[in-house]
Amino acid sequence: MTLLERPPASVALTGPHHTAVVALVAHARSVPSLRREAFASELAALGEGPGHVVVHTCHRVELYVSPAAFGGELPRLPAGAELLDDVAAARHLISVACGLDSAVVGEAQILHQLRETIADRKAERALDPVLDRLFQAALRAGRAAHAWFTGSPRSLADVALDRIADRVGPLAGRRILVVGVGRMGRLTAFAALRRGCAVVVSNRGQERATQLAHEIDGTTLPFGVDDSLSELGDLDGIVVAIGGEWRVGPRDTAWIRERGVPIVDLSSPPAVDPALPAALGSRFVSVDDLADDDNGLGERERDRLEDLISRTGRDYCHWLRTRDAVPAIQAVVESAELQRRTEIEWLQRRLPSLSDEDLAIVDQMSHRLVAALLHAPLTALNDDTSGDIERAARELFGV
Repeated sequence: MTLLERPPASVALTGPHHTAVVALVAHARSVPSLRREAFASELAALGEGPGHVVVHTCHRVELYVSPAAFGGELPRLPAGAELLDDVAAARHLISVACGLDSAVVGEAQILHQLRETIADRKAERALDPVLDRLFQAALRAGRAAHAWFTGSPRSLADVALDRIADRVGPLAGRRILVVGVGRMGRLTAFAALRRGCAVVVSNRGQERATQLAHEIDGTTLPFGVDDSLSELGDLDGIVVAIGGEWRVGPRDTAWIRERGVPIVDLSSPPAVDPALPAALGSRFVSVDDLADDDNGLGERERDRLEDLISRTGRDYCHWLRTRDAVPAIQAVVESAELQRRTEIEWLQRRLPSLSDEDLAIVDQMSHRLVAALLHAPLTALNDDTSGDIERAARELFGV
């Protein structure tokens, strides 16, 4: 894995050592939210094409590229991002799908997001086979991995509520404000309900806020109306999960600051006005702060996941090598067949008295002989993972 701050100049698109797949990875562990979102905007300008796929979640902005089908220059990486190629790129995506690279190991959201991403892309335009095969392999491994996780499924919403509980104590009977009714907002509302909280919902669209509040037997709060928070009387925590800004008026800002209400902002880019984090100090938690919050796997579970990831990666890389070796295999077979036919024609000229039946027997024997002689070389070519045998075969057979 190589840290880069500029696009690579050494990714070969042709030749025997060409790079099959490249991943540009900007993660919350090393790239702040605002920088990630700027990178996401740059990637959006690439449009749709068969040679690339963008994965964009709370904690990551990633671009997967098949250089042979991309037909352009790789975008500039933000500081702290990584460029991975071939084995490292494949392993990373498979790890992401299996939940090993998530803040909550084993959470199902990332697998769902990957499935949606690839479905949307394939609905627009067929993907290059190198990327299609990689994403399908990652999704299969992800489904297998998630089947191993037992107990109640956790998400980033649970981690956010844990952070609030660290400040205020057990959440049963506490009042929690959830700002936003998208996927993460809904996850937070239902997670808070399971913990026995009284949930208040606020959203730009009042109708959707009312609908979610009805589902969880909660209440609603006007969005962006100053002095509405203080009317709640008591509030033990706020989780924000929206796109855009959550505007808080001066009276509510003062009220939050005086009470020290903990806030977790799950939005990327941040939705909370910078004045609040500055006022709350450690009582404010951003989505980036949660990037490595809950990575607790036992040694046995981790080993099992690592084995699945390695096996899936090996299978994919073997498919890549086999795919690259197909032209060499075809060339070797065609060369041998040309030589066999040449020898049969020579035999016909030397022995014109051979009957059709005898000639058919000789022809069949020559087929069997060539197949037997080529069996070991072709098997080795098919299993070649380094490319060394392919190059040797081309030299030996002159193809």
